[in-house]
Amino acid sequence: MVSRIKAWLPSALEPLAIGIWYFFRPIVRIMFFGRARHCPVCRSHCRRFLAHGSPTRRVRDTDCPVCLSHPRHRLAWIFLTTRTNLLDGRARTVLHFAPEPTFAAVLRSARGIEMVSADLDSPHAMVKLDITGIDRPAGSFDVILCSHVLEHVPEDRQAMRELFRVLKPGGWALIQVPVSSKPTFEDPSITDPAERERLFWKSDHVRLYGVDISDRLSATGFDVSPVFGHQLGGPDELARMGIYPNDLIFHCRKGTR
Repeated sequence: MVSRIKAWLPSALEPLAIGIWYFFRPIVRIMFFGRARHCPVCRSHCRRFLAHGSPTRRVRDTDCPVCLSHPRHRLAWIFLTTRTNLLDGRARTVLHFAPEPTFAAVLRSARGIEMVSADLDSPHAMVKLDITGIDRPAGSFDVILCSHVLEHVPEDRQAMRELFRVLKPGGWALIQVPVSSKPTFEDPSITDPAERERLFWKSDHVRLYGVDISDRLSATGFDVSPVFGHQLGGPDELARMGIYPNDLIFHCRKGTR
């Protein structure tokens, strides 16, 4: 449902549409109230989630109707709130690439966080930045959030080097990408949108990563820790939150030297 609405709208109107949706959240929360699903991001209890995805890859019962979070957002939120000290109130500068409205409002209002949200063309971003050439000095940020961005970037290794460069020594990045059970597959000659969707899962993706993306991140200089969904909760708890046990987060730390 959510993806269909977004497909109908010009990108410039998306923030307005989401703002209107959020304005009616108290009503939506009541309409969808139930105990089958729980969203840890907005703390809603729902009888079901909304469907998401293109007509050829539509998945039912995935998106929170109240805050519109996807499974990857809820996975990231559980990780951020249980495995990091991001929200402990201490002063931190955070770079949020391709900012999700689900997180943006929470992080902007969090005590101690100085937020910079960035994208090349997202209407939700505060500044326009190219991830392969980030216009910021080295060591500018304590934390970087980068979810489902690198699979869109032809020069992904350059993007990884830039993320490492602008991260402060001792800082860390949370990186998420779609991950298959096979090694990373990419072929620059594949440009047909239908073929890209078949091979890379979406028409605007340029590759499909495997777990071996951690090798690319490590080669950049990061100390990489893959974290699976099943490491963050029990089966029943994850099912209720709509989090896939085998979904991955890559926790990427930069050394202090």
